[in-house]
Amino acid sequence: MATSFRLQSCWGPSLARAPLGRLRSAPGRAQLRSYAGGPGGLSAALLLTESFVGGRWLPAAATFPVYDPASGATLGMVADCGVPEARAAVQAAHEAFCSWKVVSVKERSSLLRKWYDLMMQNKGDLAKLITAESGKPLKEAEAEVLYSALFLEWFSEEARRIYGDVIYPSAKGRRALVLKQPLGVAAVITPWNFPSAMITRKVGAALAAGCTVVVKPAEDTPFSALALAQLANEAGIPPGVYNVVPCSRSKAKEVGKALCTDPLVSKISFTGSTATGKVLLHYAADSVKRVSMELGGLAPFIVFDSANVDQAVEGALASKFRNAGQTCVCSNRFLVQRGIHDSFVQKFAEAMKMNLRVGNGFEEGTTQGPLINEKAVEKVEKHVSDAISKGATVVMGGKRHQFGKNFFEPTLLSSVTRDMLCAHEETFGPLAPVIKFDTEEEAIAIANATEVGLAGYFYSQDPAQIWRVAEQLEVGMVGVNEGLISSVECPFGGVKQSGLGREGSKYGIDEYLEVKYVCYGGL
Repeated sequence: MATSFRLQSCWGPSLARAPLGRLRSAPGRAQLRSYAGGPGGLSAALLLTESFVGGRWLPAAATFPVYDPASGATLGMVADCGVPEARAAVQAAHEAFCSWKVVSVKERSSLLRKWYDLMMQNKGDLAKLITAESGKPLKEAEAEVLYSALFLEWFSEEARRIYGDVIYPSAKGRRALVLKQPLGVAAVITPWNFPSAMITRKVGAALAAGCTVVVKPAEDTPFSALALAQLANEAGIPPGVYNVVPCSRSKAKEVGKALCTDPLVSKISFTGSTATGKVLLHYAADSVKRVSMELGGLAPFIVFDSANVDQAVEGALASKFRNAGQTCVCSNRFLVQRGIHDSFVQKFAEAMKMNLRVGNGFEEGTTQGPLINEKAVEKVEKHVSDAISKGATVVMGGKRHQFGKNFFEPTLLSSVTRDMLCAHEETFGPLAPVIKFDTEEEAIAIANATEVGLAGYFYSQDPAQIWRVAEQLEVGMVGVNEGLISSVECPFGGVKQSGLGREGSKYGIDEYLEVKYVCYGGL
């Protein structure tokens, strides 16, 4: 049985965790449906449609539809929270913080571990939710659930490793102490492409540090955030510590502004586009809030003449086409040295043809699901047509897939030049443009000629070149002879306009801690 804590609020009586088996049922549960190309059978216990605030499932005055991007079928109608609901969630989080911050690190660690255990026990149902609302293949969704759960496990362990310092100052009779204390309420705004992992990577660190959170999930994928709320409740996470306020696209701006400007919010953590991140930074500036931002990328994938071409092709396939190219760290520009250019393009095309299969994410063998919506498809089309108009050659793909309106063929372009949109804008889709280069210096110059710098990849067998390039690439993360680099143990984040701060790893918890210096005199 899950342990249940009662938190004493700053001004009022304690809030009891909603008892198991007495959570609101209909209309809080979405009606199960069978939809084209995919099975019904989504877990009724985890398919929730109301907001979760202060340990309670609450309706809103309006609802908004959530669609299956593969078929366009409606998965359910979800509470469309506005500014009042967002402020109520912040208030609940603030009241809970007054007690959560003094819960022992051992207890916080134990609760996060129970949450992790429940995710693993429900991993199949959680994966189906991810596939239903985001479209990604079920195998990728299963991998995301594991990745997501591992952040809770990691930060359950890091909760017990928040260390301070004792400093011996130059003045006699004094000692200096350095304490680390939780910031307070964190507003967490997450994207649709990893609807579970982007929550736990932030929330795991926040709760481990002693902060409380209000999560605003992406309007395309709110079900994963709400399912996590149910499991958090079952794990014994106290009321008000983890809150979720879903909202429609039409209300997203006002809810985001309310969260970022509320004086009770001490921290903002956002993953999404650079343009939106700048708006939220502006909101946060007025009250000088602590901010973490994981923003857009334009990852270069460089293949030098010294590379193992087969290994590079395998890495390119993994890096580019995971989640149909809809990841912030996926390769956006392929820079291939002249000596192996033709061989790489030929082998890459063959690998794409052999390994990539477009279809509904629930179908066995599917590797490429739909893009999230029509707007995403239109952007890929725009990049392809622009490149072709400027002289690029279509090696494979190049158009919408016959499977449905949100599907696009995995596309490989050669003869790409730096003036094309796909060379300097993030595509966020299954498009691989190849640019030919001659020298190492030229490749680095092309790779760094951007305002963003999240991830970068390169393939080389030359040890000296590996050191030079790894140090010169202006990115926060580098993959050397490796196309997949994300790991809970390693710091995730970018430089330049790709964001602020780091997530995951031993550094991630510091984003939710304040450093306090105490001078102890009279000794």
